[in-house]
Amino acid sequence: MLKNRVKELRARYGFTQSDLGKRVDVTRQTIAFIEKGEFSPSITLALKLAHSLETTVDDLFWLEGEDYDEK
Repeated sequence: MLKNRVKELRARYGFTQSDLGKRVDVTRQTIAFIEKGEFSPSITLALKLAHSLETTVDDLFWLEGEDYDEK
């Protein structure tokens, strides 16, 4: 399962799910599914999210079982 920091970083920048969705051309529901780990984004979407949240894809997403602090 793919884990992520989308919700954490979205909140840090004060974006709603709708705000972030508009920035990366997806719906609010898609952002919600990504945050809950119910949807794995395409590489293109992962890059757009990382750019919008001023981070790297590696920092934003990791595989379950990897300790985030060890990345």
